[in-house]
Amino acid sequence: MGFIITALKIIVILGFLVLIHETGHFLVARLCKIKVNEFAIGFGPIIWKKETINTKYAIRLIPLRWFCKYVRRRRTL
Repeated sequence: MGFIITALKIIVILGFLVLIHETGHFLVARLCKIKVNEFAIGFGPIIWKKETINTKYAIRLIPLRWFCKYVRRRRTL
């Protein structure tokens, strides 16, 4: 039983750290005026979503990944 509690604690702590990391990507992209298409928790089918003019926020079925999907600009030489 102790192993399961320890594993759950580790998952929660890592999830929180990834949240902070991906939120940093989101905020810096916004400050640099880069369009963020989607900011989501998890992967797989969408459970909940909210769409604004610029960004789609989503919670997906498998909460093992956070991501910030933004538009990449092409480089011109």
